[in-house]
Amino acid sequence: MCTVCGCGAGEARLEGSEKPVPAHEAGHHHHASVHGGAHHHHYGTGDAGASVPGMSQTRMIQLEQDILSKNNSYADANRRFFAERSIFALNLVSSPGSGKTALLVETLKRLKTTGDCYVIEGDQQTSNDADRIRETGVSAIQINTGKGCHLDGHMIGHAVDDLAPRDGSLIFIENVGNLVCPAAFDLGEAHKVAILSVTEGEDKPLKYPDMFAAADLMLLNKSDLLPHLDFDVEVARENALRVNPNITILTVSAKTGEGLDQWLGWIEAARAMRLAGHPVLGAAE
Repeated sequence: MCTVCGCGAGEARLEGSEKPVPAHEAGHHHHASVHGGAHHHHYGTGDAGASVPGMSQTRMIQLEQDILSKNNSYADANRRFFAERSIFALNLVSSPGSGKTALLVETLKRLKTTGDCYVIEGDQQTSNDADRIRETGVSAIQINTGKGCHLDGHMIGHAVDDLAPRDGSLIFIENVGNLVCPAAFDLGEAHKVAILSVTEGEDKPLKYPDMFAAADLMLLNKSDLLPHLDFDVEVARENALRVNPNITILTVSAKTGEGLDQWLGWIEAARAMRLAGHPVLGAAE
């Protein structure tokens, strides 16, 4: 949560602009060292699920509610914009190094001939990922968040204005690599998609449950590396389902193409369900 993660308000920059994109309201605090036991320090047992020195649990909950309420108003505006134009938006979330940019590149190579696609890239610094996306011929815009560890609804609204997506298009939002804060911030997307790579631990869903609880789909990525690792696919699946019994799980590889047809099929099915009966979608197709 941003009452404890140290996000840098006012440091976000939209690519091509020197003007900062205001993040959510200030109220930033830093982690504390509070001893909760001899062998296990658990700071999340209070009502707020976190701890900040000098701040009560009640005050922290109020700050979080204020921040998320403001973000949710921007997210609702984004959602209305998407709905009015039959735009289907997916929010891709993961830890750093999960391979989501490579997976997105392979996804776009397969999708770009079937319709209009756009990408909003989130990262703290550089436009490296947006550059990789543009090499596929798909329009992309980079949001640099500075010290911020997630995208928010306001940033996405500005990025969409600059992208000017066509009606009936598909927007991928590649969030900042972080399995904590992006779980709490609604961007107006249709679904959150969590990417977990087999080079990470099978227990990631248990260690970062909020993210996997918020996602509707988990892509178990880099499956081509499984012969070289001790990663247990079934244990990872069981852990994800313990956190979210309704989550769909697909095993994929950007390198070999394993599971990509199923991933594209999920996108089309979810898009059709989300936009069923919308007249603009029918016109775009």
